Amino acid sequence: MSEPHVTLDPRGLDPVQQKLRGPLEDQLTSALQAATDRVRANYAGEPVEQVCQRLLDETRSGLHPDIAAGFNPDMDEFCRVAISIVRGSAGESDGHHAGDGRHRA
Repeated sequence: MSEPHVTLDPRGLDPVQQKLRGPLEDQLTSALQAATDRVRANYAGEPVEQVCQRLLDETRSGLHPDIAAGFNPDMDEFCRVAISIVRGSAGESDGHHAGDGRHRA
């Protein structure tokens, strides 16, 4: 599986957020990738739903509280990342572009 990446939906951004879109996407992607690594390393057979929630919690914990509070990702995409962890696809390509979380403030 490729590394997850966060892409912001520009339709949900105000002008200030539009200007900060690139750096914000970078920060969200970095937090998601770090969370994915931590969740994958500590995976112990939990169900997908639990892994998905843990992935969200871990991602938010890696963000500034104000950013974390407004981070509402596309949970279908987040769960694709969780499924890849559950299936043990670390280092494998499963053809999915995972982690297109969307931030809406």
